[in-house]
Amino acid sequence: MLLVDRDDLTVRGHLQFGLNAVSERNLFWDLAATTAPGSGFDPDTNWLEGYIKPGLSFEYRLDTGAVFYGKLSAVSSYTWGTDAFDTGDTGATTLEEAYLAIRGDLGGGLSYDLSLGPRELTLGTGMLIANGATSGFERGALKFGPRKAWEMAAIGRLSVGNVTGTAFYLDPNELPSTDGHNELAGFDLRYDAPQGGYLGATFVSVLKSDSPYPQAAPGGVGAPTVTPGAREDTKTIGLYAKSNPFDGPLENWSFTGDFAYQWNDRGDLEAWAGRLTASYTFADLPWSQNLTLGYQTFSGDDPNTTKLERFDPLYYQGSPSAWATGSKSASTFINSNVNALTLALRVQPTAQDTWTLRYAHIRANELNSPVQFGQATRVDINGNVVSGVTDTHLADDLFLEYSRIINRNTFLTAGVSVSFPGQGIDNVVGGNADPWTGGFINVVFNF
Repeated sequence: MLLVDRDDLTVRGHLQFGLNAVSERNLFWDLAATTAPGSGFDPDTNWLEGYIKPGLSFEYRLDTGAVFYGKLSAVSSYTWGTDAFDTGDTGATTLEEAYLAIRGDLGGGLSYDLSLGPRELTLGTGMLIANGATSGFERGALKFGPRKAWEMAAIGRLSVGNVTGTAFYLDPNELPSTDGHNELAGFDLRYDAPQGGYLGATFVSVLKSDSPYPQAAPGGVGAPTVTPGAREDTKTIGLYAKSNPFDGPLENWSFTGDFAYQWNDRGDLEAWAGRLTASYTFADLPWSQNLTLGYQTFSGDDPNTTKLERFDPLYYQGSPSAWATGSKSASTFINSNVNALTLALRVQPTAQDTWTLRYAHIRANELNSPVQFGQATRVDINGNVVSGVTDTHLADDLFLEYSRIINRNTFLTAGVSVSFPGQGIDNVVGGNADPWTGGFINVVFNF
């Protein structure tokens, strides 16, 4: 929304709001009945969530040719009813973006962009650094997740030609109830090819953290050990790439690759993760059909070693189109000690309508080791305290999503999904667990 447009000053208003209706049945395959029978958790629930995000941005053009700019925005969100994590009828209003920045040219093809204050930042494909804020729980709007900006961000970019270097300091906007007092810093170097491919590397160092790490009990028998503050000093280097368009037999193919290596000498951590995808566009068929096959894997802690091998996914983009491991399973398993073979088919009958069918076959990398954070620690039939799963097959997820561009400001999205439990989940339950099903429909207005 253009409010002011003069020779040296532009001011715009921003407004986004949405409503989302969600229904879930047999949440988390009703694991709570086995692992926490006294909790009173209801696996069947319906809820409505909404948010509004107003904002104001400006650009001021200096006589030197540089541009001074910034943005101020807030998020107010609420959940009516009880959501998937047994929280509801609650919400909060929080600051979202509040940054000042300057960008310009230094000559010789070199440009800069410096900013300070809360704002969004995604690096690479979103494998490590993307989601700077947390929604849900006492803030409401669990599924929407309208908060994205880091609570504090200092970002400096230098670009020359097709190469961009980014240095950053980040403080995530965490929930007050579970604030780990995390602070991160690092850099990203990226080359964007004119044809559309890219190649990049990201380094992240955790400067400060109270967040704990779980470690499998020796031999996998017993409750995991939880070490407070173990994330501090963790370092991660990630590589990411996408192919340029090919000629000849591969002209309709594209490939991506990501790899991350992680270590912490103070905590004896050494972990890894990666993903490969191959995508094919059916150029000769109607509806812009595209098929993508992918495999992603994140190391888990080997209970037979003293080293910690559990990958910490940091602040990844957890949407189904990005780094979610499964659709429903992504609400149960973070990107640690899991791997998934994924398939996505997207068709566009019209320019306004898109249908996407996603499938994920999800397995654990390590048995008897925390798959998420050790919440499924339990006593087995032999009286032993165990954690994780005893069979690698966790689940098979199906998700059908429909998106409609109603007009330039209004967007509708609906989806239905089902997660069929694997033998690993069946073994936890002690029988044949029932599928977990659900659906949603939402409308978002963006001005």
